[in-house]
Formats: sequence, C-alpha cells, structure tokens
Amino acid sequence: MTLAPVDFGIKTGPKSTDIFIEEISFSYEDFRYRTPIKFGGVAFDRVTNLNVTCVVRTVGGAIAKGFGSMPLGNVWSFPSRRLDFDSTLGAMKALAERIAQLTREHKEPGHPIDLTWALEPAYIKAAAEVSQRLQLAEPIPILCTLVTASPFDAALHDAFGKAQRLNCYHTYGPDFMSHDLGHYLGEEFKGDCLDNYVSREPKPRMPLYHLIGALDPLEADDIQRPIDDGLPETLPQWIRFNGLTHLKIKLNGDDLAWDVQRVVRVDRVATETQKQRGISQWFYSLDFNERCANVGYLMEFLRQVREQTPAGFERIQYIEQPTARDLRADRANVMHEASRLRPVVIDESLIDLESLLLAREMGYTGAALKACKGQSQSLLMAAAAQKYGMFLCVQDLTCPGASLIQSAGLAAHVPGVAAIESNARQYVPAANKPWEERFPGIFRITDGTLQTEVLNRVGLSAVDP
Repeated sequence: MTLAPVDFGIKTGPKSTDIFIEEISFSYEDFRYRTPIKFGGVAFDRVTNLNVTCVVRTVGGAIAKGFGSMPLGNVWSFPSRRLDFDSTLGAMKALAERIAQLTREHKEPGHPIDLTWALEPAYIKAAAEVSQRLQLAEPIPILCTLVTASPFDAALHDAFGKAQRLNCYHTYGPDFMSHDLGHYLGEEFKGDCLDNYVSREPKPRMPLYHLIGALDPLEADDIQRPIDDGLPETLPQWIRFNGLTHLKIKLNGDDLAWDVQRVVRVDRVATETQKQRGISQWFYSLDFNERCANVGYLMEFLRQVREQTPAGFERIQYIEQPTARDLRADRANVMHEASRLRPVVIDESLIDLESLLLAREMGYTGAALKACKGQSQSLLMAAAAQKYGMFLCVQDLTCPGASLIQSAGLAAHVPGVAAIESNARQYVPAANKPWEERFPGIFRITDGTLQTEVLNRVGLSAVDP
C-alpha cells in the first residue's frame, strides 16, 4: 500500500459533509451469561449493553440517525479490589449520563473523529467529577471512560456514513476529513491520510478466534454441572461445531504450573480433534490478563511450554499484555526478550498515542485494537501501529450484536489483522439471537471463519438507515 502524503490545505470552514449533533438518547440491555467467564481472577456471569442513538444534520442539510452499542465491561475496564461489580457498573452508568449530556451540548460541526477528539477531554473531566460525586473509593480510569464513551462515538460514525449514503470506511479520506493524521498524532504523521491505513472494502472472510476461558471445561471429565442448552460444552465440541482453527487461551499469570499444563492440555485435546478433522494447521493466542508479576515469569512459562509441547509452542501466534497495565510504574519490566520469540501485544495499557509509544520503548511489538475503546481511537492507533511496523490484532469484549459487527468491521478493514475474536456466542448467545437472520455469516459459524464481505453496508453496517 502506498502511503503518499496528502495536502489537506488550510481549513477555512466546515465541509458540507460535516455533521451537527441534533439528538442523543441511550438505553440499557441486561443479559445473563450461559456460563461464567473469568477475568483477572474474578468470575462474572452478566453483562449490561449500552445502546446509543443519535440524530445528526450535515452542514449541507442531510439528516441521518446513527446507532452504537457496547457492553459496559466494568470488570475489564474498571478492575477494583475496593469496589464491587455493582458499584463499578453504577459508576459507568452515571458517567454515561454525563457523556450523553456533553455530547448533546456540543454545537460545533465536524467529522466524527473530530467530534470525539474535541469531546474526549470533557469526558475524562466528567469521569473525575462523577468519581467525586459518588465518593468512589477509586476514581474511574481513563480506559473505563473510553469504554463508556465508545457507543456514542460509534453512533456518530454510523450516522455520518448514513448521511453520506456510504459505508464508514469510505469516509476516512480528505474528501470528508479536514485534518491529516499529523493533527492527531504529531509531526511524524504530517501529510498522512487516514484512508492510507484502512481499506475501503472489507476482507471477504476472516478466521474466528475462540476463547478458552480459565473456567471452561476442555474435556467431558472437566464438566462439573452440565448446561444442557444444546450448545457445545467442551473444546472438541466447540472445534467441531464452529470448525475452529484459532484458539485464545486464558491463563492465570500467577500459577506457573497451572498455566503451562493448561496450554499443554489444550494442545493435546486440540491436536486429537484436529487430526480427526484432517486439519494440520491451527493457532493459539495467549492472554494472561496482566497477571504475570514480571517478564521473567513469561520467559519461564514459554521455556516450559516449548519443552513440553514443541508443536504447541510453534502454534502460538501472539501474546496479549502479560504484566500490569501501568507501564510507567515498572519501566524496567520490559518485553524485548519475549517479543523476540513471539509478538507481545499492548492491550489494557493502550489508551492513547503516548501509551503506544511507551509500550514500543519497553519492547512491545504489537497493539490490540478494540471497538470498545472507540472507533475513532482504534482507527488512529491502527494508523500509528502500522506506521511503526507493529503486529496488529482486534480483540473482543464479549461483544454481541451491533458491537460485534463494529468490531468485526474494524478487523476486516485494517490491513494486517489476521483474525476476529467473537466470544459472545459462547457466553451470551441470547444477545446475538436477534441478529442471526440478518447476518448469518457473522453469527452462525461452521467453517471457522466469519463472512466479513457483508460488512460494506452504509454506516457501520449494523442497522439499516
């Protein structure tokens, strides 16, 4: 792909395609998981989706309605030993009210990326105010603020695309954007255009990454209480049911023997099943959820895995952020040695360009993009990571329905992303049910891939205009 500089010229006024925000509304949907999932040592079994609808008007007078949806992943974005699940969820809901108000009150027109760029500092300030008003034992983190704001951002992108009667990925060039990437990412990106880093058309199909949670049974003997809902319950059943070739393994990070044996067992079970299917190539990603005390733990883990299952080690495609998200608190805990073996991906730490640059300095060689951090930020970080030659992946937040379509669209339009995570079908299939008929190739998987060629409709592709 040629990354030719673009002369955006001097902005003398709004473009006719720029949008004004006319209305903002939001609602919640609550779902119970069919089986618990464990994150950072905490098991949880429910999720609340934040659904946002916005009405926009272009400078040229066109009216459009946009929709965005995202799970309020409070356990992931607001982990706390001092606040319980309901307290962190309640804080996110209180923040959503303020974000809705701030977004509704924004009167300047712009491209969705410019609108969110202008509003994000106010969102972060609002998070501090909500934390103080609720007298929270811990303040709402920036990551949590991004997650709460993400469906508002998605709704703006969706509405913008619909106002232009285009898929959103056709609206990231100079015909629609008033600024080059230098405006957002600094002098190094001056003259670069965002659409040099995203594809206008989606990849036709992409492999599905299936999650193997730390609580999930691998074999029939591991099942303590059958769910008996007609869906698979063991790893071989899931592999056959979905035709899987990509497996994401959740690990504890504080129990070396368990972590090593988990990978060894997964590889043994997967090898037996794939052999029966006639499949010779499949892949693993490893996710420690930041719980490794240091890189030494990771290196010893990798040494033992390679020793006990050499073929399993070779199947590791990448490793998600193994140590704590506050990189500045432990600058000496670098990943250079580990990343020489496999890409080590920044995930929870990635909240802006500064954090990406710090991660690179500390030896991280990849970046995890997430729709739950916002469409705008994900696109900007995708451009920066590509410019720096980093490995890219798109991660899930147990995204169902419209949020999965947005996440899959991001993966399908960003060059270099190899697969799509989608685990709502495992843990909260009820939230996907209304979407199956309209997007069978996304929500009904039989050959291990998602049919992403359908993600070319107007807006973010999820909801018809």
